Amino acid sequence: MAHSPTSKRLQLGFERLMAIIATVNLCLVLFNLSYVPWREFYWRRFPQITQIYDPIKGIEPHRETKNYLETVEKLEEQVSQTGLQSPLTKTQLEELGRLSVEMIESNPFAAAQKSGTLEKIKNRMRDRIRQESAKQAFKTFWSQEYLTKRGWTSEINFFNQKIKPLIASNFYRKIGEDGEFVDDFWLIDLPFVAIFALELLVRSFYIRRRHPGFSWLDAVLWRWYDLFLLLPFWRWLRVVPVLIRLDQSHLLNLHPVWRQANQGIVANFAEDITEIVVVRVINQIQGSIKRGELTRWLSQQENLRPYIDINNINEMEAIASLLMQTVVYEVFPKIQPEITAILRHNINTVMHQVPVYRSLQALPGIGQAQTQLSEQLATQITTNLYNVLVSAVEDPVGAKLTSQLLQRFTQALSSEIQKQHVTSEIQSLVFDFLEEIKLNYVQRLSQEDIDQIIDQTRQLRTQAFGAMIPAKERR
Repeated sequence: MAHSPTSKRLQLGFERLMAIIATVNLCLVLFNLSYVPWREFYWRRFPQITQIYDPIKGIEPHRETKNYLETVEKLEEQVSQTGLQSPLTKTQLEELGRLSVEMIESNPFAAAQKSGTLEKIKNRMRDRIRQESAKQAFKTFWSQEYLTKRGWTSEINFFNQKIKPLIASNFYRKIGEDGEFVDDFWLIDLPFVAIFALELLVRSFYIRRRHPGFSWLDAVLWRWYDLFLLLPFWRWLRVVPVLIRLDQSHLLNLHPVWRQANQGIVANFAEDITEIVVVRVINQIQGSIKRGELTRWLSQQENLRPYIDINNINEMEAIASLLMQTVVYEVFPKIQPEITAILRHNINTVMHQVPVYRSLQALPGIGQAQTQLSEQLATQITTNLYNVLVSAVEDPVGAKLTSQLLQRFTQALSSEIQKQHVTSEIQSLVFDFLEEIKLNYVQRLSQEDIDQIIDQTRQLRTQAFGAMIPAKERR
């Protein structure tokens, strides 16, 4: 049923709307998948995003590292109030030294798979204090003697700029009652899934109306790729329906990509399939040769299977007759001058070899007479030969004799082939020849050969399509 232009525009608009919604959903899915591995990047560049999205992924500050940074803040307040040399400050420094050793031993970064961050913290502190032991380096750093000697301001700035951001990047992720990490992304994904499910239901309804013989399962499988939009797991597979929808709605031209993908798939299969098929055929021929079927076929005495004649015509005799008529009526008249010239040359050569003729060459007029005689003889022989061929073709008796000649030739050839030494030699040579074909050609099919064949096929299709376009449209 034809659709009006308005209906087509509305349909295209709907397709584009759904393609955009599916694209937005895919972007959210990819963001959700990347959030935990890239959280530190989001935390540094877009802290507002982490504040919103951390609760969705069940992420909260780790209590141990959070307590460590809070202790550092208390130390800064204490130093600002009582100075670096006060007993209260010394107590805070000793507490930080203890917490540093505890942090190194317990490694609170491991749960978030950020053990590399702890190693970075330890290396930076070792380089700062110039000690091999990270624990001792932290104890030295959080001491009144060191901070007084190196300067409180410069050292606390080093910590806040180089160490504190690394410690603050650590987090703890909650675990649900099912033993898995808390992930409430399904709350964001649920409205999209509901939209896609409703759309698939409506599309299936209309598909069943257009195809009355379809069941609901057939209608749903008609758009099988949309099922990926409904899966609560493996959400990354939604890239498949999104790309298809973008291509169908003309928002993205993926035809070159599909063509290249198809070519790659075809190339991978074509090489193996071609080699298997050809090798199988050659193996079957070799098996027939080993079983002696070639000899029986040539002798026409014993066949494994009855010969099937589809037109009640002896094709070999028909082909021989057709070739004979073509040679006599078409080819021979065109080459008759050349044949006459060859005969004339041979007649002259023979006459020059006769001693009597050489003696007569001295007489006047003999040379011219010899030339005329050679010309007449050559022409007469050619004419007679042509007449004989025409008679053999047109004369029923001549045709029968020619047929008898062909039959006798076939019988004589078959008789000679049936001799044991000839048969064995032919079988051996044919078998080895087929084996060489497999080794030299079939099993050396390369990817370049397949790609070249595919490119040639594509060019033929392009040329055929261009030939089908009317000249006015091409202009």
